[in-house]
Amino acid sequence: MDVPDAADACARVIDEIGSAVVADREFLERVTLGIIARGHVLLEDVPGTGKTLSARSFATALGLEFSRIQFTPDLLPSDVTGTNVFDERDGTFTFSPGPIFANVVLADEINRAPPKTQAALLEAMEEGQVTVDGETHDLPTPFYVIATQNPVESEGAFPLPEAQLDRFMIKTSLGYPDEVGEVEILRRRAGRTDRSPTVERVLDPADVTDLRTVPETVRVDDDLLAYMASVVHRTREDRRVEVGVSPRGTQRLFEAARANATVAGRDFLTPDDVKRVAEPTLAHRLVLTPDATVNDVSKADVIADALDRVAVPTVESPEA
Repeated sequence: MDVPDAADACARVIDEIGSAVVADREFLERVTLGIIARGHVLLEDVPGTGKTLSARSFATALGLEFSRIQFTPDLLPSDVTGTNVFDERDGTFTFSPGPIFANVVLADEINRAPPKTQAALLEAMEEGQVTVDGETHDLPTPFYVIATQNPVESEGAFPLPEAQLDRFMIKTSLGYPDEVGEVEILRRRAGRTDRSPTVERVLDPADVTDLRTVPETVRVDDDLLAYMASVVHRTREDRRVEVGVSPRGTQRLFEAARANATVAGRDFLTPDDVKRVAEPTLAHRLVLTPDATVNDVSKADVIADALDRVAVPTVESPEA
């Protein structure tokens, strides 16, 4: 699969999901970026905006196995990863896989689970494997986590630590639909007995595996590498920031920007690709100072300021 084929596949997936999910196309593109860039996505939204429907629709359109884990305060790590079960017939233990053994895993309301259970996702998200009783088990390929959290709930919630947030390539949200979108939701509700929004399968697992290799072929000039590094360093020098973007964040910015070029149908990176993915890729990795928090400084504004202060390199098309 080459870049034009990958761009066409992504467009078909987004169009198919958009026919069932009332969401902004930019949101659907951001979730798609996480998939093809081999990352994970965190959705922060109030209840009832369609997070679960979106995750399930992506799994269906991509032809992947879907699993949903409802995170609660009493959820144990073994409830996520699985556990060894004793077989009385032969006196041995057999591994029983948990719900994380799927291609697309929805970790619903992840901030309602205690830190120990949240940490159970760390190895899986970063290494594509889980370890139970000292034995390592590989997760299916491809493996992709879409986690959700409710920003307005505080009782019974455990905020994600910075180390956990850093594991997510992209943090985004659906937001409330506009009036036209809300009318469409009501129209679908009115006709629910006749038809309900459904998503058809567009790709199969082999296609998705091929698709995730395409961004690796996107050409990136050295000037753009320096540009991305400069943007990240600006976040570390900002007085409003206590902890800037980590080196892992720099790599995720690079990977997401290449994925954006792929979705756009280009085999070379431009500064616009970097600008488009900078906020959803970097903002959640920042830790603001107490003064900045009190003054309601936005993490997105910090990223925007960093982009404004770094000189944009000139990149010519290979055909030029």
